[in-house]
Amino acid sequence: MSGTASSTDAIPGRRSLRPLVGVLTAMTVSLTGTRISGIALPWFVLVTTGSATQTGLVAFFEMTPYVVVKALTGPLVDRVGPRVISWTTDLASASAAAAVPLLHGLDLLSFPLLLVLVALIGAARGPGDLAKEVMVPEAADHSRVPLERATGLSGVIERLASTAGPAVGGSLVALVGPLTGLLVNAACFAAGSAVIALMLPRGVGRSAEDASSRDGEGPGYWQRFREGWAFLRGDPLLFALIMMVGVTNLLDAAFAAVLVPVWARESGNGPTAIGLMGAVAGAAAIGGSLLATAVAHRLRRRAVFFIGFLVAGAPRFLVLAADAPMGAVLTVFAVSGFGAGFLNPIIGAVLFERVPRPLLGRVNALGDAMAWSGIPLGGLIAGAAVAMAGPVPVLLVGGVAYFLTTNLTGLRPEWREMDRSRGRAPSGGGAKADAHPGDRAAPRS
Repeated sequence: MSGTASSTDAIPGRRSLRPLVGVLTAMTVSLTGTRISGIALPWFVLVTTGSATQTGLVAFFEMTPYVVVKALTGPLVDRVGPRVISWTTDLASASAAAAVPLLHGLDLLSFPLLLVLVALIGAARGPGDLAKEVMVPEAADHSRVPLERATGLSGVIERLASTAGPAVGGSLVALVGPLTGLLVNAACFAAGSAVIALMLPRGVGRSAEDASSRDGEGPGYWQRFREGWAFLRGDPLLFALIMMVGVTNLLDAAFAAVLVPVWARESGNGPTAIGLMGAVAGAAAIGGSLLATAVAHRLRRRAVFFIGFLVAGAPRFLVLAADAPMGAVLTVFAVSGFGAGFLNPIIGAVLFERVPRPLLGRVNALGDAMAWSGIPLGGLIAGAAVAMAGPVPVLLVGGVAYFLTTNLTGLRPEWREMDRSRGRAPSGGGAKADAHPGDRAAPRS
């Protein structure tokens, strides 16, 4: 992504935070809407069908297009530019999300049609999320903000959205029903589209490629795609990082899309408890992200990363399996959220240091797609497993799998590069973990 600003956007001696603020604002509203939908949509399916299997199927139909389309969009983002991709796909997401309550109100929403609509939402949301992530380093250049500070702020924004989204979503579902939450989700996507299309300065979000490549004289789509894959496959640390996050994301998806809603219904705590758990975890994660932004550069990344995963993952599964009182559940989610707050700033810094800026879109898309590849299966597998064995055995197995994944992986030698990558020149990148209690416990990583 080119860091050159237009003459109106980068005046020598002056600094404007408008580009970075604009991108982060768009991320805030769209992520908040997604988190609200993460409570409203599973609850809507669960209360209207009574089926954990169908709830998992809806999650599968949303996340499969998300992952596939996002993976294939990387070369297009590099060629066309992330700004256009972002505002157009957010507008499409808003339209599909608004259609769900509208058709339900007209008594026209069959279950197959719901699956089509959530698939459209996922297919549009993937490129939209990718485009905003790609604009972060360029916006940091325009705003003259250090790259690690910008990635830290991006992590804080995600946590803020993950705190406000579950709280608002749980309250909306409890007070006025899940369909209102879906309408709010649509409004958030529309707001994000407007911010990117109308509020960013000229020059931000243009194509990362030169004019000859955009005019068809450069490499073709599939050659661009192969270049991104070759770079990613040739970096052992990035590849190991993405593979590990892929497994934890599958477990987080199972936890958020099926296990938490089923636990909330069977325990009698209801959707308000889901929102409260997510809000507590999200608030703690904001604290972790802020602390990571301030001091993580002085710490050993590898140690902080694996300790963060240790407290962010398995304890959430185990406390619900133990049928612990709500106070204990909230305490565990707070500690987990704090640990999770350190994860994405570290992941973002490592990736931004290792990926060349012209490859940012395609490498980021492939990395995110691989890291999220298990998410569509998470809800599907969890729904079937809960139907067969009940929620407690599935929670126990999920917690053990999370613990083993995030501890055994760290023994591989390539992880030593995590502490050495600071010397690499900043550039771009970005597969993210969704191991955020605040992100998916109300239902990312």
